[in-house]
Amino acid sequence: MTARRAVVTGASSGIGAATVRLLREHDWQVVGVARRQDRLEALAAETGADVFVADVTNQSDVDALAAFVDGLGPVHALVNNAGGARGMESVEESRPEDWQWMFDVNVLGTKRVTSAMLPLLRKSWTPGTSADILTVTSVAGYVTYEGGGGYNAAKFAERALVGVLRLELAGEPIRVIDIAPGMVATEEFSLNRFGGDKSAADKVYHDVQEPLTAEDIAITIVGALELPHHVSIEHLTVRPVAQAAQHKVVRGELKPRL
Repeated sequence: MTARRAVVTGASSGIGAATVRLLREHDWQVVGVARRQDRLEALAAETGADVFVADVTNQSDVDALAAFVDGLGPVHALVNNAGGARGMESVEESRPEDWQWMFDVNVLGTKRVTSAMLPLLRKSWTPGTSADILTVTSVAGYVTYEGGGGYNAAKFAERALVGVLRLELAGEPIRVIDIAPGMVATEEFSLNRFGGDKSAADKVYHDVQEPLTAEDIAITIVGALELPHHVSIEHLTVRPVAQAAQHKVVRGELKPRL
């Protein structure tokens, strides 16, 4: 059986890189997509994945990505993972340019890549299989919290995009999957959100027993893609046990009440 091929955006670090690695371990062909060429080249050397340098907020880059993927052969899954957050200020005090960036990458980036890949997914489909569009959203797209205004707004919009897409594609053998992580300790997400302030980023995870890792989310993503073709996970929230909700994170040891 010919290996399935997946396109993974945001592949230069964190969840994206972990997903590329795990898909390759499961014998998928993979195209890792990101802006940072050096990191992509290292990932390609490590895993044997194909890579393509592109900014998902740039339409010409996305068009070039689609042409590159089409030249490789059939593609069966798209993992929209590129995204991120900037700032923790209030709605009143936050910077519009941070909101603009979050909308560009989380919402319009997802829209651009999805629109570019859909014709290729349709063309590659064979009976008895599914085509997959899996988007990594966030619990921030389901529950608001103070300091999350711009990121909440972008992720709510991305979630709406996914929901509408699922309705619009009804009747086609295409699964539209939403994986919404909670607290995930990756090397860059909180650091970027706090403008490079490592001390502030570290406080997010301080004394939290086993926050999720990028590898945990990769396991979830690959598991969803490898379910039988007629089984679709429409929405899956993934949190560490220590995080009961956005506003309720337990710090310290988890132990039974005796």
